[in-house]
Amino acid sequence: MTRASLDKQPHEVASMFDRVAANYDLTNDVLSLGQDRVWRKEVAKAVDARPGQKVLDLAAGTATSSLPFAATGAYVVPCDFSLGMLMEGKRRNSWLPLTAGDATKLPFKDDVFDTVTISFGLRNVQDTDAALRELYRVTKPGGQVVICEFSQPTWAPLRTVYTEYLMRALPPVARAVSSNPDAYVYLAESIRAWPDQPALAGLLQKAGWSKVAWRNLSGGIVALHRGTKA
Repeated sequence: MTRASLDKQPHEVASMFDRVAANYDLTNDVLSLGQDRVWRKEVAKAVDARPGQKVLDLAAGTATSSLPFAATGAYVVPCDFSLGMLMEGKRRNSWLPLTAGDATKLPFKDDVFDTVTISFGLRNVQDTDAALRELYRVTKPGGQVVICEFSQPTWAPLRTVYTEYLMRALPPVARAVSSNPDAYVYLAESIRAWPDQPALAGLLQKAGWSKVAWRNLSGGIVALHRGTKA
């Protein structure tokens, strides 16, 4: 098994990410045409981490996404269920408290974190509702969630071009730069099957989050959702 299927069996998804860990960040940079760096900056602004705050970075992979939060003086916990990703992250950033954990059964107590965030990982969780409830559980009252995820372009011509890129251009590019190109076929399929912006906002509200809102990035290719724990 070199790729997961859309039923997102946890062992298949974890195994798939284990295989791409070494070149994951480079591959994402190439496939997104460098836009992933812009998206990470927007996430950092939304999280607005402060010294002394506790931040959970779920689906952190190699912990590249955690570095901007740590740079502010916040205490950041990168968490992922791919041991391959965590091992690569530990090799690069041994000082960070990388933690193995399943998004639907987080290994943390209630009301621990000031901010919980997940970038491009919620789409890979088998039970989205359970993950959103778990994020809510481990967040302090008054804390926030920040979710960065692929979404649906709002402009029809861009949506058409983007869909063509996902299904036609992305696989051959992935074959050129990735150690497991089949994983990026799953990537394209999972993006197409993912809820749009209003639908994800509805799932957040269902899980208990209030003041839910989103902002489109790159014309809606990516959306930044936020919510607050009352």
